[in-house]
Amino acid sequence: MWPIIRIFVSIFIVIETAFAGLFNGIVMKPVEMPETVTGELTQYVDPFIGTGGTPWACGMLSPAACVPFGAVRLGPDTSFIGGAYLVKTNTSGYYYENGHLRGFSHSRLSGTGAEDYQIFRITPVVGDNDVNVIPYSHRNEVASPGYYAVHLQSLDCLVELTADNHTGVHRYTFGNSKDARLYLDVTSTVEKYSANSGFAEYDAETGLITGGSVICAAFSDRYDGLPVYFAAKTDKEIKSCEITGTPEDLGVDINFGNIKDDSVELKIAISFVSVENAKLNLEAETGNLDFDGVRNKAVESWENRLSSIKIQSSDEEILEVFYTALYHSLIMPTDFTDTNGEYLGFDKKVHVADGYTYRTDMSLWDTCRDTHSLYTLIEPEIQQDCLNSLVEMAKAGGVIPRWPMGAGYASSMHGDPTNIVIAESYLKGFHDFDVETLYECMKKTSETNVPRSGRNFVELYNEYGYIPDDLANGEESVSFTLEYAWEDNAIAVLAEQLGKAEDVERYSEKAMYYKNLFNPETKYFQARNSDGTFVWNFSPYITAFYDAVMIKKFASCYSEGSARQWRWSAIHDIDGMIELFGSEEYFVSELEDFMKDASLSRAAIDPSHGFWIGNQHDIHTPYLFANAGRPDLTQKWVRWTLDRRFSNDVNGLDGNDDGGTLSSWYVFSAMGFYPLAGSDKYWIGSPNIDSAEVTLGNGKTLKVTALNQGKKNVYVESVTLNGVELDGCYITHDQLMNGGELVFTMSKNAK
Repeated sequence: MWPIIRIFVSIFIVIETAFAGLFNGIVMKPVEMPETVTGELTQYVDPFIGTGGTPWACGMLSPAACVPFGAVRLGPDTSFIGGAYLVKTNTSGYYYENGHLRGFSHSRLSGTGAEDYQIFRITPVVGDNDVNVIPYSHRNEVASPGYYAVHLQSLDCLVELTADNHTGVHRYTFGNSKDARLYLDVTSTVEKYSANSGFAEYDAETGLITGGSVICAAFSDRYDGLPVYFAAKTDKEIKSCEITGTPEDLGVDINFGNIKDDSVELKIAISFVSVENAKLNLEAETGNLDFDGVRNKAVESWENRLSSIKIQSSDEEILEVFYTALYHSLIMPTDFTDTNGEYLGFDKKVHVADGYTYRTDMSLWDTCRDTHSLYTLIEPEIQQDCLNSLVEMAKAGGVIPRWPMGAGYASSMHGDPTNIVIAESYLKGFHDFDVETLYECMKKTSETNVPRSGRNFVELYNEYGYIPDDLANGEESVSFTLEYAWEDNAIAVLAEQLGKAEDVERYSEKAMYYKNLFNPETKYFQARNSDGTFVWNFSPYITAFYDAVMIKKFASCYSEGSARQWRWSAIHDIDGMIELFGSEEYFVSELEDFMKDASLSRAAIDPSHGFWIGNQHDIHTPYLFANAGRPDLTQKWVRWTLDRRFSNDVNGLDGNDDGGTLSSWYVFSAMGFYPLAGSDKYWIGSPNIDSAEVTLGNGKTLKVTALNQGKKNVYVESVTLNGVELDGCYITHDQLMNGGELVFTMSKNAK
């Protein structure tokens, strides 16, 4: 059924896109849009990259106005013809192929496969019309960091949006309106989900509108909903303000009367603690600023963050892709702390963050692979916040989350990916957090069945040294085993750092459990039954996505992929993994066949069973050649991936960005090195930029220079750090953090 569904969805999208394009092209005339305000580096950021393309394989990104790591991501929520809803067209709420808007909501997850937030949607209305979906044209739409604008011809209304950490600021300029109105949907969220317990109040004396609701969307519904509150104020006199509906469907209709050729500014601050805190956020962040003042502040904030890496390239597209990737890497985790320091904890109680900012919305199964590594280099304060936040989450909820969203356990994906982040951070010198609390939680989930965020079939894993497929009913038994071994290795690494010798021995042994599923006959990690036999129905070319149409289950033991895509997963023991293949030569030949079998196009409808960077479990594979004595092939395939799997188009990513994971891959790889997740090492790759000046988190500067770099000069002839030639696959975190100059000498010939 799944391939058939995909075909029908694709046909529907083609029809919708063609209809919207024809309609917008004929009916909607281009208008002169406001110029975006950008600086030296923000000029290269295109927030539309990754917002369109194949629905299930698109970046799941949004052009919403936001500041780095802010709670508000104020942007458009799009819709199909007539308001129809289709799952997975873009979970961030905006899908470039759509031709209609529902309005403009105040937050969303960035790049993930889950739909949540989309709170307090504002929809402009004129006259006595009902609130409805509104056609729009990309010709009349612009976006830049901290800013989004669209002209809605049917309303003759220019919509402009900007934001601060907890506050969204709207500006609506009505060209020809009688009774210009803004409708605030208090209980808005993603279409197929719901919000409840809505309430609102209008104070005519102060002009302040306040309220709140409880959202129950894809993740928030898993922990009984997320309360959220708002405080809103406009710069124009309100003619009337009517609160309508029920607590399950509540709205505020704000009428400004006839304000032709004039604009209305609306500020809305949010809080996950209380209405009073929303008021405090409103005043603290934007009290003395108008729309332009908030926008300028947002641009400055983005310039400061992006300036941590200043690159040089003669290729304009590389500049655009790089800085947009860096931009997307800095959107989440979310600032969940109000301006008075209060936040809503996993225990649903209000706490105070003392000396740090409490952050949430961490796509850790993905971001553990490179995004948090990027923070350890250039955003140590953010990384420190994340570690302290994870401590408080574990204390309040009893276990470390693998996907914290809002104020609870989303429990998306599997295993303990947070182990990788914690161990890697400690190795890299992040010691200012309660590591013992996290360490005990790491051991607990490795040894016992823990609800909400623990390991599936952990008792079976510990008893057999793998998860028997017959006892797990085929449920991702191979993927679970491979990742548990990786995560147990992280416990061993941290145990060694903490001087816990017995635990080092215990978890080093468990880290080798991955070998128990390697079939020496097929040279693949395969499902294995409790009697030790490998399952008969094995095919490396079938992915889990297509199991639904098979008479027999062939790939249900793999999570979101094929046996080929999970074949390279023991990155904590790469030498041991290569040894299982029998020889380095065989490992290299099989890995290159895997790379060659990548889909012909980026963000393909069917990414198939070969290399697919868009799903994170094989994101590191181009770098493995170097471990088998072929750094030239690492260089070749890294450059191929940089060139073929990223672009400045709306389908510019090869899959979901997942909190900046794909984007961080590009940022690292473009500079010539990439983290070995869970360690203090970085693989040496092949940069596609001419130079970079990296302001490190300790204040030192690392200069990266790629001599003779070009589209054909993809091979590294030599690489030196401060004049000393590097040997081997890696450079360490300490070496990078000491600063200096990393020089690649590039050539068109493999060394």
